[in-house]
Amino acid sequence: MLDDVLQDLQSSIHKAHESLRTQLGRLRTGRATASMLDSVRVDYYGTPTPISQMANVQVPEPRLITVKAWEKNQGKAIDKAIRESGLGLNPQLDGDLVRIPIPALTEERRKDLAKQARKVGEECKIAVREARRNAKELVDTLVKDGDVGEDEGELAWKKAEELVVHGNKQVDEIVAGKEKDIMTV
Repeated sequence: MLDDVLQDLQSSIHKAHESLRTQLGRLRTGRATASMLDSVRVDYYGTPTPISQMANVQVPEPRLITVKAWEKNQGKAIDKAIRESGLGLNPQLDGDLVRIPIPALTEERRKDLAKQARKVGEECKIAVREARRNAKELVDTLVKDGDVGEDEGELAWKKAEELVVHGNKQVDEIVAGKEKDIMTV
């Protein structure tokens, strides 16, 4: 039973890390990436649809993203969705191809993005602490109900703490890597 608790804790920490990577992937680093458009939804016959499900998204140059809709008449809808997405991008419609130049980041904007990355990292740490609290409650319940001994519970709690410390170190490493990418000119 204690192994299940520890396994659940480790799974929760892993999910938090994956969520962190996904959220950090949406932050601009000055280089174009197809994942920058993951949060953009296009009105596709009345249904909000991710761009990747209705067009080919490519990065032919470090500062350019191209989007080619599978249906010719969707170019204007994609252009409009990108403009209204709040990403600060200015797409250019060229027939059925949408070109999205990525402007260079200013020093001030880079600092703001680094601050956002740290904020997302802190939210991930909060999720890890929440998973730790849940694991602690489960271990305490098992000890209280007499399903496991106090020594076993204490040992499981120490292992859980080691997992949490390691998980938080990984969060710091992930955020530091993203900050480095953001601050690189």
